[in-house]
Amino acid sequence: MFVSIVIATRNRQALLGRTLDVLAGQQWPADQCEIIVADNGSTDGTPEAVEQAMTGEICVRYLFVPTPGKSHAVNAALSIARGDLIAFTDDDVQPSPEWVAALVEAVEESGADFVAGRIQPIWEVAPPHWMSRALYGVLAIPDNGDVRLPIAAGTPSSAMPIGANMAVRAAAIARVGGLRTDLGKLDGSLRTGEDHEFFLRLLHAGCRGVYEPSALVHHLVPSNRLDRRYFRQWLHQNGRDVARLERAYPAATPFLLGVPRYLWRELAANVAGTLGAAIRGDEPRRFASWLRILWFAGYLRDAWFERSPQSRMPLAMAEGR
Repeated sequence: MFVSIVIATRNRQALLGRTLDVLAGQQWPADQCEIIVADNGSTDGTPEAVEQAMTGEICVRYLFVPTPGKSHAVNAALSIARGDLIAFTDDDVQPSPEWVAALVEAVEESGADFVAGRIQPIWEVAPPHWMSRALYGVLAIPDNGDVRLPIAAGTPSSAMPIGANMAVRAAAIARVGGLRTDLGKLDGSLRTGEDHEFFLRLLHAGCRGVYEPSALVHHLVPSNRLDRRYFRQWLHQNGRDVARLERAYPAATPFLLGVPRYLWRELAANVAGTLGAAIRGDEPRRFASWLRILWFAGYLRDAWFERSPQSRMPLAMAEGR
């Protein structure tokens, strides 16, 4: 199976160089692999870092994408990718030597259309006392354990694939398209959702996935994200983004006042959890429960007051291969 590794980057020359160095040591035949670096308008030495990586055995291709937004860069890379399997990672990630082989093995053994890999942190500084593992998803370091899990429509699973570590069959991308360009970070915003929407689109197209723990990467967590305000802003914005996505992909669940009924139950549990943790002096649990309340506030804001035509996904937003 030929594998295309897609990395979108912008102005992170040193981190990208380290990632490319690690990828050069993959335990996968170099002639069955390529790396596509989609440079989203860098003004630093990113081209030089890629040029240096081109001296290795693995084919490294460089693509300059001036249109701002990671989704634009990823979609441009998808348009030239040659792989049967498209593996996605980030410029601040260090994949294990077995990463590509584990992704391929998971697809071939399970027959899945996509794979979500395991992500563990590289802490720039020690995590603060108020942060619990429940918040690791905000930092793009979800660790779903060491057991392979199926992912399909109607299957409860928190192992949603994200751009730091996932792979999708090229045939599945040809069916559903690439990433939506109206979601995700743009000009320093905390908007989220492009990975989530892509995942939902795969499931609604009948694709099946698998979580593969042996497909391991380590993801850098910078110190500037270990800030309470960052978590508050991210969770509130994510609640808004999820509300938009659920209008495009409505869940088969009872609703109350325009909101899935189970979310009201979760709100009550989080209010009680916040108060209980405050009384016990359990700051990590109190903060995590409080953030879920902020998430619900963001969800409610968009569900009640932001019902714009953009909530329905135009096909043009999902252009890919």
